[in-house]
Amino acid sequence: MLMTSLLLPQAAQAQETSKPTTLDSVKVTAAKRTTLIEKTPMAISAITAEQLDEMGAVDIKDYAAQVPGLKIQYSGPGANRISLRGVNSAGEATVGVYYDETPVAGSVGVSSDAGGRSPDLELFDVDRVEVLRGPQGTLYGASSMGGAIRILYQKPTQELEGRVEAGYEATRGGDPGNSQNLMLNLPLLKDVLAARLTAYNRETGGYVDNTVLVIDDINSAHAKGARLQLRYTPTEEVTVDFSHSKGSTDAYSATWHPSQGTYKQLAQVKLPYDDDNQIDALTLNWDFGWAALTANASYQRRASTYVSDDSYYIQTYLTPSACANDLGATCNAGQLQQWYDQVNGLVPAALIHDGITRDRTAEVRLTSADSDFIDWTVGVFSQNRDNYVASEDAPADPVSGVIITPWELFYRRQIWDKLKQKAVFGEATWHATDKLNLTAGLRFYDYDKTVTGITDIPWDMIGATAKPLSSVDASEKGWLRKFTADYSVNERVMLYVTAADGFRPGGANQVIGLDEALTAYTADKLWNYEIGAKTSWLDRSLLLNAALYQIDWDDMQVSGRTLNGAFSFLSNAGAARMRGAELEAIWRPMAGLDLSANFNYIDAKLTEDQVSNVINGAGRAGDRVPNIPRTSGMLAAAYRFPISAGLDAMLRVDGSYVGGSYSLFTGTYNIWKESYTTVGLRAGVESTDDRWAAYLYVQNLTNEVALNQYTLSSTPPFGTATSLRPRTIGMNVSFNF
Repeated sequence: MLMTSLLLPQAAQAQETSKPTTLDSVKVTAAKRTTLIEKTPMAISAITAEQLDEMGAVDIKDYAAQVPGLKIQYSGPGANRISLRGVNSAGEATVGVYYDETPVAGSVGVSSDAGGRSPDLELFDVDRVEVLRGPQGTLYGASSMGGAIRILYQKPTQELEGRVEAGYEATRGGDPGNSQNLMLNLPLLKDVLAARLTAYNRETGGYVDNTVLVIDDINSAHAKGARLQLRYTPTEEVTVDFSHSKGSTDAYSATWHPSQGTYKQLAQVKLPYDDDNQIDALTLNWDFGWAALTANASYQRRASTYVSDDSYYIQTYLTPSACANDLGATCNAGQLQQWYDQVNGLVPAALIHDGITRDRTAEVRLTSADSDFIDWTVGVFSQNRDNYVASEDAPADPVSGVIITPWELFYRRQIWDKLKQKAVFGEATWHATDKLNLTAGLRFYDYDKTVTGITDIPWDMIGATAKPLSSVDASEKGWLRKFTADYSVNERVMLYVTAADGFRPGGANQVIGLDEALTAYTADKLWNYEIGAKTSWLDRSLLLNAALYQIDWDDMQVSGRTLNGAFSFLSNAGAARMRGAELEAIWRPMAGLDLSANFNYIDAKLTEDQVSNVINGAGRAGDRVPNIPRTSGMLAAAYRFPISAGLDAMLRVDGSYVGGSYSLFTGTYNIWKESYTTVGLRAGVESTDDRWAAYLYVQNLTNEVALNQYTLSSTPPFGTATSLRPRTIGMNVSFNF
């Protein structure tokens, strides 16, 4: 760092007379055809491979600040709720997440909340990330009501090349971590067949201390995986891509309890999380000249087990009234002692969620060649997802907190959730003049969801009586529409307006004791109205994009309670309105220096009470949508400069601000989460021939206790939080061959 600081003034002086350098154009495929991002009439952000490397990004949380309106509600490993523009609630995912052409499914769980368990996404060997804000239903198949995120990987080439990376980091108050990455690209048959193999291994040190089990840094994690890609190009017009990827995560919960102090956990059992994920995909691209055919088939299998602590809930039954309810009469001293012994005999207890998700998707679309008159895309999409989950209680060892094996279950509820959906979609753009384009899109969807459940090991103490196998069904079909007009004022300014609607599938509850008439809930829908501008200035050294939008969201899928307060379930109630503004800028004032910034303002409020004739939801008209900050923003500067004939230096600083937000709509357990600002630094040296590089970095420089999730409850320890990591200092090196 000292050498860098001494060299920086000299390099800056050598470049201070340099003219601004034209920013590179980024090509994207968000519109299902290759376009320049500044000529694509939609709110889209693209993070390139170079930018991901500069940031040292390893998962989705690391680049979220680069995208206005993107919110990652992190509740622990494998439990990400992703939202765009404030479209955030329980139920199916509101944002579609894609690995290349493959939509990635979340685990449904016992609460039908697939959107809350989006898997962790590794970013090694990625070409770029595209984030599309606003509904994308006329071009994208799965859960794109609020937008879509596309992780686009590097593909096999005809070059023999490889890359190795290694890293080490230390977290304040926690254990160290390390990482290793490998990429190997092999041409197998000249100009016809190539393979690309990537692998990663990451050990993340914990920083949360369990004060009951007396275990420091309990929230360690180990993630590893590999991906094999094959590219077959029998002719110049035909490309076939196959990929097989597997990954696993073994971790412990990063939740902590603010009532006990910062990063202190009060769980009476260890809280492991195990996740095994496999994705297989086959994609055909065939260029006919007049149009291009793309066909994709994919299979995803995700098996996961995560544990929560049920001990404190069970201990709420250590009361005379609970004894009387069980006995049906007032308990005498002897009966009360027997009751206490019975309850204490169940503690400590682990609530185990053990499940598996299988998702099969297929999409075929035809995209016209670029034309001066009309461009079009038409396609079909199908999805067949089945999910199994068991919610089980079992005792744990009181000293170690480890679940006793084999499991001694005293409660089990099993649920099978099946979703089938199919769609026909298309968009057409009419080039009305050389400046004006008009686009219209349409989608027909048809889905059916069946939920089957059984309680085969009852737990009478809490009222979870035995329930026979039963099924409920929900189905719906309908249309989605999109209209866009874009106008090129000149080569530097493009304006666009868009109106588009989106939806996500409804479903069916499997709640113990819930009336059958309340089991089904319908799709919720929204309209997004948007006006935007994409502009370039100062000989294209400055790019400035802005958008204003309003989202009207109706028939919201709501997690609430029955009118008598007895049961919690999903239903449709209430409406919301999001009004927002987004601004993105990148400026290259001189060669080697890039300055970037974004700002997001959103006023996300309910316009109707979340109350219907069957459900009493938490929200009331005027309440802010929870976990959505009104303002957020980012500033970053990246500077590259030569320090010798064969060596360059790189410096990058990132600052991000996240405004405060409420944890719930309203009520006793609602809490205000304070705003926070984080700063990251990264510095390194790189060989000019791109053979090797070495970096030092600091994350969360000011050591902010930045709450990501904070939930209050009526039982000890009364509040659970997750947060960003404390200050972390690390280094990594890479070598290309």
